[in-house]
Parts: sequence; C-alpha cells; structure tokens
Amino acid sequence: MGRNKRTGKDGQRTICLNRRARHDYHILETFEAGIVLVGSEVKAVRQGSVSLQDSYGVVEDGEAYLLNMHIAPYEKGARFQPDPKRRRKLLLHKREIERLAGRLIESGLTLIPLRVYLARGRIKIEMALARGKPKRDKRQEIAKREAELEIRKARGKRN
Repeated sequence: MGRNKRTGKDGQRTICLNRRARHDYHILETFEAGIVLVGSEVKAVRQGSVSLQDSYGVVEDGEAYLLNMHIAPYEKGARFQPDPKRRRKLLLHKREIERLAGRLIESGLTLIPLRVYLARGRIKIEMALARGKPKRDKRQEIAKREAELEIRKARGKRN
C-alpha cells in the first residue's frame, strides 16, 4: 500500500485543516470523533471539498453536533444532494458527551473542529475544547513570530 503525500507516519491522511483555530483560540484539550455523513458526502470529503471555516460544535439532548461545516456537493453524485451546511452528528461515547456538556457550560469555552482526516479508512474529525483569545494576545503572538523571524534572518546573514 503506497503512501500519499499527505499521509503521515501513523497512516492518517489530512483532508482539511482549520488554520484559524490556533490563531483565534487557546486550545485546552483535543479529541477524536467520528462524523455521520450521508450519500455522496463521503466521496466529496475524500475529494477534499470540505471547509471548517466558522464551524463549531454543540451538545444538545445528550448528542454532539457539528454546525456550519461546509461539504460541497459531489459533482458526479445523484439527484439527492444534502444541504452543504446541515448539522452533522458527532460519534462519541456517552461519557465523553456528558463530560463535554459539563465543560461547555463553563464560561467562555467553545467546541471547535481542528481538522478532518482519514484514519484506517474512516473519516474522523479532531475537535478541541478551546477558549477565545483576546485581540491583544493575537497581536503579541504576531509580534513574537516576527521577532523570531528577524533573529533567524540575522543569524543567516552572519553565517
């Protein structure tokens, strides 16, 4: 079995990343969840037609859901095309859902998706419990990154 360029050492192939998540939130805890997909959504996801922008998770009535994840319709699919931004059920153990519900009640915590990937032939989603960053933290992070870049450039010129 040949490995794809995007396949990691652990056999996982990343399909979609939420790059803004680590910029906008302090990640407190991550976990893996399955996701319920219907019809041609599976083929569309494998094709990479997924966007995690502005998506988030909620816990309602003992079930976990992912809202606003956009899966573009599969071009070669049949007439039935599900709504691209429909709410999708997350597959988690009951204890995990109960623990998440308790943590989400805490002020300021949000459930956000970090990435969608293939693991052992199944489509999985990496979710995170996160707290939003204030604007000043983002600015400090950018300033720190720029300072490190300047230091690396200066070292490069010396050598």
